[in-house]
Amino acid sequence: MLITNIRLFDGTDDNLIEDASVWVEDNIIRYAGPSGDIKNVPESIQNIDGNGLFVMPGMVESHAHLSYADNGPTELDKSPVEEAMIKTVNSARLMLGSGFTSAISFGSVHKIDVYLRDAINNGQIPGPRLLAGGRDLGATGSNADFHPDHFMPQTEGLGMITDGPWAIRKAVRVLSKNKVDVVKVMLDGELISFQGKPGDLGYTDEEVHALVNEAHSRNMKVACHSRSAAAVKQAVIHGIDYIGHANYIDDEALDLLKKNKDKLFVGPAIAWEIAFLENCVELGYSKDSKEVADYQAEVEATIVSYKRMKEAGIRILVGGDYGLDITPHGTYAKDLEYYVNLFDFSNAEALHSATRFGGQAMKSDGSLGTLEEGRLADLVAVDGNPLEDITVLQNHERIIAVMKDGQFYKDLFTNNKPYHVRDDQLGLILKPSSASRREKVKVVEG
Repeated sequence: MLITNIRLFDGTDDNLIEDASVWVEDNIIRYAGPSGDIKNVPESIQNIDGNGLFVMPGMVESHAHLSYADNGPTELDKSPVEEAMIKTVNSARLMLGSGFTSAISFGSVHKIDVYLRDAINNGQIPGPRLLAGGRDLGATGSNADFHPDHFMPQTEGLGMITDGPWAIRKAVRVLSKNKVDVVKVMLDGELISFQGKPGDLGYTDEEVHALVNEAHSRNMKVACHSRSAAAVKQAVIHGIDYIGHANYIDDEALDLLKKNKDKLFVGPAIAWEIAFLENCVELGYSKDSKEVADYQAEVEATIVSYKRMKEAGIRILVGGDYGLDITPHGTYAKDLEYYVNLFDFSNAEALHSATRFGGQAMKSDGSLGTLEEGRLADLVAVDGNPLEDITVLQNHERIIAVMKDGQFYKDLFTNNKPYHVRDDQLGLILKPSSASRREKVKVVEG
C-alpha cells in the first residue's frame, strides 16, 4: 500500500515532513519521506489517502506490566490467574490501540506474559509485540517478598523468592524453560514495602553476577527495580540491560551510566509515584504522612536525576508501571507529558524516548523505532500534532489507526468490532471520525 497526504514524523530527527508518503510492502517499509521524492512505485499498488494526519512510528511501552489487573499497589497478585488472564487480553488490546506497538515486560503475574506473547504472535488476539517477562526474582526479605511468614498459604503469583548464586541460576533456568524473554530482579525496595526499602540491596554482587551471567548465556535480557544509587551501580557493574526507576543517582552512578550508555537503557516509571501523591488519601495515607513526604522527595530527586542523565546522553525510555488502579491500562501516553513537564524534554525528545530509543531497546538490530526503508512497518496515525501538543496522544479518539507489522488496526477501544482492517476497507482507514474533528474544533476555538 502507498499512504499519501500525511504529515510525517519519521523518528530519525526532530523534523516534521509536511507533505509525505509511506510505502509499505508486506510488513516492511519501502519508502518514507517527501511525496515528491518517491520513485518506482508499482502501478497496481493500493493508494490510501492519509487526510493530512500526523503519522509517527509505533511507540514502545518499556516498563510494561500487562498482567497487572488494575489492582491496588499492594494487591498486585490479588486476582486469580483466570481473571488476570482475561483482563490481560483486554489490556493488550488497549495498549495496541493507544499507539504502543511493542512492549518490554518488567514482570508478569504467573506465566501470563509468555502465553500472551504467543497468542499475539499467532494472531489469536490483538496486542503489541512483546518481550515477555516472568515472575519477579527477589531475595528473602526483599521488595518481592510480599507476605509475612505467618501468612499461609503464600501466593505464588508474582514473587519468586530465591537466595544464593546457584539457587538463582536454577531460577533463571526455570524461567528460560518457561520461554521467558526478560528476567526481572528486585535489587532494592519500595517506600511503602513492609520490608526492603530503596537502598536496601537484596542481593550480593556474587548473586547479581550469577543472575545476569545465566540469563545472558541463555539469550535472555535482564530488567531490574533499582531506585537507589547503590542499586543502579550494582545494575550497571553487572551488565543489566534495562534499569527501572533510578530515582537517586550520585556522581559515581552517573559516571558508570555514561561509560556504559551504549549497553543499557534507563526509565523512571514515575507515573506510579505521581499517582500515589495524587491519590494518597484514597490509598489510606494522610497528606501529612511520612509516606507522602517520602514519595514527594523521591519525585523531586527523580527530576534532578533524569535531567542529569538526559544531559549525559543516557538513553531514557518511556514506561510507567501502568496496570495499577491509580495508573490504569490505556493511559500509557501520560508518560510523555511527564517527560516534557518534569524533565525538560522537548516534545520531539519525548517522542524519541517512546519510539527510536524504545525500538533500540526492543530490537537491537535497528528494525524498530523509526520509519525508514527496511524497517518493520509499525506506525500510528494521529488526528493532531504531538510536536505541538504532547497530550494529544492521551486522547483515544485522536488515535485514528495503528499499524503493527504491516497490518492496520482500528477501533481497538471497543469490544464489538473486527479489529483487523480488511483490504477492501483500507481506503477509509485513515479518515478521522466526526467526533475527533468536532473535538479538534473545540480545542482551536478554546
